[in-house]
Amino acid sequence: MDDLRTADVGDVRLAYRVGGEAAAPPVVLLHALGEGGRTWQETGAALAASHRVYAVDLRGHGASDRAAAYSFELMRDDVVAFLDVLGLDRVGLVGHSMGATVAYLLAGSHPERVDRLVLEEPPPPVPADPPRRLPANPEETEAFDWAAVDAIYRQRNDPDPAYWDVPAAITAPTLVVAGGPGSPLPQDQLTRFAQAIPDHRLVTIDAGHLVHEERPGEFAAALTAFLA
Repeated sequence: MDDLRTADVGDVRLAYRVGGEAAAPPVVLLHALGEGGRTWQETGAALAASHRVYAVDLRGHGASDRAAAYSFELMRDDVVAFLDVLGLDRVGLVGHSMGATVAYLLAGSHPERVDRLVLEEPPPPVPADPPRRLPANPEETEAFDWAAVDAIYRQRNDPDPAYWDVPAAITAPTLVVAGGPGSPLPQDQLTRFAQAIPDHRLVTIDAGHLVHEERPGEFAAALTAFLA
């Protein structure tokens, strides 16, 4: 997963890492806010035994371009364009936190592009409690653009109620991974969101919000079994 490449997807260039055999079924991994494709090293290594794995740095993150604007929807459109550029008609799609929101928006708006969907700790579309706020004096970082954090925080604090309509449009079999009581997300609302997806399976791995980092083996086992 150290083979870093880039793809021009309109107004930004996305960086991504690749693993697995080129002819294997494709799976795309989308990271959380403030992270990047490198967060999927262990998961990607496990998946690469059976899949062609693409771990994307979303706009404003990692080695991808900083952009003039940020939103869940713009990131969704970037990923659709990424699939087009790479000629990936239909993929397994895995997202964590922010990446899970991007993933379910894509699966709801372009159901024909998603074969199987995995949502790790997807933030349900309810106002964040407590509200997300930027630090008073954020330090410069090469890992991500603070403008992206600000934009996503605004959407998390005041989510579009129409997001509750998205699950019904998802046709892909979907695995939702909840982190249990140690997660900052309201697990009852996460469950409500998952249950609105027609073909879903909900599992709880008691690891808090960073399931694939805190319990990598258990997460990878659930993921590979589901994607098989």
